[in-house]
Formats: sequence, C-alpha cells, structure tokens
Amino acid sequence: MILVLGLLLWSFAHLFVAVMPAQRQQLSERLGVGPYRGLFSLVIVGALVLIVMGWKQFPAGQLYIPPAGLRHATMSLMPIALILFVASQFPSDIRRMIRHPQMVAVKTWALAHLLSNGEWRSVVLFGGLMAWAVAETIFINRRDGARVKPEPTGVGRVLITVVVGILLTGVVMYIHPWIAGIPLLPH
Repeated sequence: MILVLGLLLWSFAHLFVAVMPAQRQQLSERLGVGPYRGLFSLVIVGALVLIVMGWKQFPAGQLYIPPAGLRHATMSLMPIALILFVASQFPSDIRRMIRHPQMVAVKTWALAHLLSNGEWRSVVLFGGLMAWAVAETIFINRRDGARVKPEPTGVGRVLITVVVGILLTGVVMYIHPWIAGIPLLPH
C-alpha cells in the first residue's frame, strides 16, 4: 500500500502546517527558514514519489464502471479546476469569490477524475486527495478565523487568470499520456 503511505505523508505534511501552526513555527525557527522549507519540500517530493510508485504497483481491479458520458463531465470540470489553481497563485477577483481557490481546484480535479475512473487505485488516489483537501480547508479556516476578502483587482486580472488556466488545460491535455498513461487528444 505504497500509494496510501504516499497520500498519508502528503496529508500529514500539509495538515501539520494548518493544524499545528505553533509547532511549525518552532520547527522553522529551530532549523531556520531555508532548511525548514527544504525539509518540507523533501517530504512533499518523497510523498509524490511514493504516490507515483504506489499508483504503478497498485493491483488492478474495478470498483465501478463509470458511464461513458461522464468523460464529458470530466473534460468540462478540468478547465475550471486549472483556472482555480491559477487563481490561487495570482491576485484576481476570483479570490474575492472563493476563499481557497487551490483547495477548490483540488476537489474539482479529484471529483472530475472520480467521475471517469472507477478502478480502485483511482478511487484511493483521487478520493484520498479530495479528503485531504476537505480537511485542509476546514483546518485552515479554523486556524485563520473569519475571512477577510482581498481588495478588488478588476476584470482584467480575471481574464488573464482564465486565459492562463485554459492554456494550462491545453498543456495538461497534451502531456497527459506521459504523466498518467492515458491520451486525451486524438492522434
């Protein structure tokens, strides 16, 4: 169950920051900011390696067979997920509408993939990451308290975010065969 170990490591590393901010601060001060960030990055890379290895080694088996039409839902949700991911990285009015665009992006990405992938390893991976994103959102909200909306940035920033998200969707569709082994574009 290397896949589960990778998901647990990923979740613990991220939840540590949200659930135990005082301990995270103490560790950062004891190690130094740079070494702490390096250690955190190393743990995340290790988790990703375990997730990829676990994905490849996970025994075959279907939990459910998704209807073929749900592939269209997946393809419709993915640009939304990637636009939200871009919105989490750059200021735009999307952040005024959605408190945690990155967490909503992860949940949207996970749901999209659960709609069109019914094998056990997909349910474990995408379901696990969705569960992490839900928990992360709850704990971040608890840690940070009441929401303070950012200042408006204007429609131009939203348009840039949408365009970059759509371009990123095209890139992901193109490289999908290499990262997931499943081509999305016709040959």
